Amino acid sequence: MQASISLGATYLGDGRSRFLVWAPLADRVEVSLVSPREALVPLHKDDRGYFSGVVAGVEPGCRYFYRLNGEQNLPDPASRFQPQGVHGPSQVVDPHFPWDDGQWSGLPLRDYIIYELHVGTFSPEGTFDAIIPHLDELQELGLTALELMPVAQFPGGRNWGYDGVYPFAVQSSYGGPAGLKRLVNACHQRGLAVVLDVVYNHLGPEGNYLANYGPYFTQRYRTPWGPALNFDGPESDAVRRYFIENALLWGSEYHIDALRLDALHAIVDLSPQPFVAELAATVTRARERWNRKFYLMAESDLNDVRLVRSPDLGGYGLDAHWNDDFHHALHTLLTGEQTGYYQDFGTVAQLAKAWREGFIYAGEYSPYRRRRHGSSSRDISAERLVVFAQNHDQVGNRLGGERLSQLVSFEALKLAAGAVLLSPCLPLLFMGEEYGEAAPFWYFVSHSDPALIEAVRQGRKEEFGAFQWLGDPPDPQGEETFSRAKLDHGLRREGKHRVLMEFYRELLRLRQELNLLTDLGRRDRDVQGYEREKVLWVRMKEAGSEAVLLFHFGPEALPFSLPWPEGVWHKRLDSAETRWGGPGSQAPPVIQADNDPGLRLPPLSLLVYLRKDSS
Repeated sequence: MQASISLGATYLGDGRSRFLVWAPLADRVEVSLVSPREALVPLHKDDRGYFSGVVAGVEPGCRYFYRLNGEQNLPDPASRFQPQGVHGPSQVVDPHFPWDDGQWSGLPLRDYIIYELHVGTFSPEGTFDAIIPHLDELQELGLTALELMPVAQFPGGRNWGYDGVYPFAVQSSYGGPAGLKRLVNACHQRGLAVVLDVVYNHLGPEGNYLANYGPYFTQRYRTPWGPALNFDGPESDAVRRYFIENALLWGSEYHIDALRLDALHAIVDLSPQPFVAELAATVTRARERWNRKFYLMAESDLNDVRLVRSPDLGGYGLDAHWNDDFHHALHTLLTGEQTGYYQDFGTVAQLAKAWREGFIYAGEYSPYRRRRHGSSSRDISAERLVVFAQNHDQVGNRLGGERLSQLVSFEALKLAAGAVLLSPCLPLLFMGEEYGEAAPFWYFVSHSDPALIEAVRQGRKEEFGAFQWLGDPPDPQGEETFSRAKLDHGLRREGKHRVLMEFYRELLRLRQELNLLTDLGRRDRDVQGYEREKVLWVRMKEAGSEAVLLFHFGPEALPFSLPWPEGVWHKRLDSAETRWGGPGSQAPPVIQADNDPGLRLPPLSLLVYLRKDSS
């Protein structure tokens, strides 16, 4: 991979900037300066199709286009800032920032407790700076990592971020490059890591000018969102370089701690060294140079363990993997839904397998897919699998955009929280989940092309067919669709919302208190699913202490008796207690192994008992 200088415009100081763009389809490329002065400056072409040059009198704030073949004025494909949107000029930025995180080297992966948020709807202002006042409360709650949905420049001011068309440019309406750096700096000052969601499987449709520059796309494959990126055809080396440089930019210039790689199942790459493996190898070398932790986390619906398996064992070497199976199993037990991909789930045994092994579908036949699906993650440590009861996809891709708080009872919300936060995996919360936010989170856009707007509307309607939901989704282009998704942070101080948030705080305190929840091997974890009783029974142990967790998913109170492990067990958490808004506890505070405790489990309840050696 050629990597002598960075793509895009790099400010060198002394009023000079270096430009580098890959444009093999052009015979001539000029920098077309538009402010603060107008000028055309030719760039020099090499034999690989790269045009480069150093231009004097170009400082941060200068705006420019690239002019191709003396005809087209187009924004920079590696633009760092698009202050006038996806069709406007690119802007040179100063990479220097007064960082205060010199002592920050990142968190161990096992310590990640992730809070996913959408910048535009997290606050009334919808900016990076407006997140900062909430960081102390999130940190005190027990969260350790902030995950930002994509911030690459997208059309207009309303979008989930997956329609980004300038992977290197930070969304202008969120606060641009300086705003993102201020947020990352503030997170690190509080001991919070920052995860950034990036999209390397497609670019959005509006403002996407990459095809004018070179063969970034291929017609050999398709994605659900349009042409596939060219990662394995002629000229694909430069396409790989483009996205690998992007990943390195977030780690080096923005001090981001981890990248979530969106929808890797949509990348088709038949080369001997796939792009994802090359990306992982490059990042491994970079973090050694930086002497700082920097992780790559896969999001894929293939259950392909090769993504996180070591290259020595034929894997790609990514650090973690989202586990949708855990969500689907938990969701079906709580809601009873069985349409769409939920038809593959619905048993306690499946949730037990997710606790024991990770992926539920590890080669078994999937009725939804009508074929065998997945591979086993049994040899992958739990700390490399991300689990959740909600995330932007699972909420936003519902017809009504309902959060779990609108689908299940208060007792079920607490049960869901315990299943995620007490699991040995990396837990993820979706913004507002911790207090039961009620606002819907629908899909929203702000395109300018009427034909594209209508295509998005029709596409959303078609997506819901498999789920048999009745009615039409709200208009993705409608401003109200976006504004109604804004969080109401005041809820966290009211009634059951406040109680739920305190319950989350207690769960996170318990997770931190009990290293045995996360610091153990599979042999130290006994997980049983009792199907008829709708009970998940978990026993975890390490030297000197043990924990027994009981999750009851049944709708009625249940007498539950089983041989209890040896020792004296003290109740540590009971979701049915009135302090947690429950119906009242029926579980004894102490259980002796030689006495049958004869537990009576309230519906949709969680119990945690602990035993510690007297020594």
